[in-house]
Formats: sequence, structure tokens, C-alpha cells
Amino acid sequence: MATTEILLLKHEKNLGSEGDQVKVRAGYARNYLLPNGIALLLTHATKKQIESLKKAKEMREKHDLEHAQELAERLSHMSLAIVVKTGESGKMFGAVTANEICDHLAKSGISIDRKKIHLPAPIKEVGRHKVSVKLHPTVSLDIALDVVSENPIA
Repeated sequence: MATTEILLLKHEKNLGSEGDQVKVRAGYARNYLLPNGIALLLTHATKKQIESLKKAKEMREKHDLEHAQELAERLSHMSLAIVVKTGESGKMFGAVTANEICDHLAKSGISIDRKKIHLPAPIKEVGRHKVSVKLHPTVSLDIALDVVSENPIA
């Protein structure tokens, strides 16, 4: 199989991030990576771009880490309470999912991708729960979440 050495201009899942030199099959490079502007063929001229792309990558990663640490600091001082509908016996209708937690955080002015909220299973009980949030590969925290009933339970 023919391979081609390319320089990635953008992050490509399961391949690498900008500034990486990778070998891929010629057809993949010719038909997908090159026409979509994701990569350039690695020549003498494109080797000069490697340094600038690596600097851009370092700056982006530094910014992402700072943003994640700032967000973690804000989240650590928050208390979340989600009001749910329950029956007379206190049993919940439905469940609290990562989407609902994201919506609740968005109302508080914090936008987090739902994929960063890790729930082993949807929450189906009223009470206090711990929710794990992974904001960055090096920044993660647990948030206390109170699931309360809108009806007073006797």
C-alpha cells in the first residue's frame, strides 16, 4: 500500500493535531485530507510551517487549560439543585440526565458540553448525588447535585 507523509493543519480525531507529521494512505490524503484543508503534503516548504503550527497548538492548549481551571473554580463554589416531579410516594417521574444538568448550568451562565459530564447512569432517586465533570484531560472535579421534589413528600 502506498503511503504519503503529510502535515496536519487541523486536529483530526484518531490521527493527530495541528503540526503533527503523519503517514497515511495515499488515497485518504488525496481524497479527504487535502481537499478539506485538513493537511498539506509534506515538502521542504511545508516543513517551515511546522514551527508556527506547533506554537499555535501550544497557545491553544494553554488557553484551554486556563479556561478549564477557571471553569472548575466557578463550579466548585456552586451548589446545584434540580427540581423534579414525583408521585405521592416520592418516586420520580423520569430521570435526571447529563442534558438536564447542562441545561441547568446554562441557566446559571455556565456552558459545558454534555459529554464532559460523566454519569454512570441517569439519576432516578431524590437526594444528594455526586456528578463527575471532566473539563480537560488534567482538570476534573465532582459536583454535589441535589435532586429535590417539587411536591412536599409526606
